[in-house]
Amino acid sequence: MDRNTLNSVCEKVYRRFPIVANKKPKVTAQGNDRYLMIFSSSGKTPDGKTIQQSVRVVTTDDGRIIKSSMSR
Repeated sequence: MDRNTLNSVCEKVYRRFPIVANKKPKVTAQGNDRYLMIFSSSGKTPDGKTIQQSVRVVTTDDGRIIKSSMSR
């Protein structure tokens, strides 16, 4: 995946999941021109505890998002 495509996908993810805005993803090739991008962030609960949040995005080589999910 080239840099421009990566930046384009990141911008789409940042708009949909603002909790990971400006976080750089860990990118792994999945084969067949697919890539898994994992964005990680931490947040605070109302009672002050810290929780890890991650967004997983499967995308094609040309930047089309196939699937995205968020875990808390």
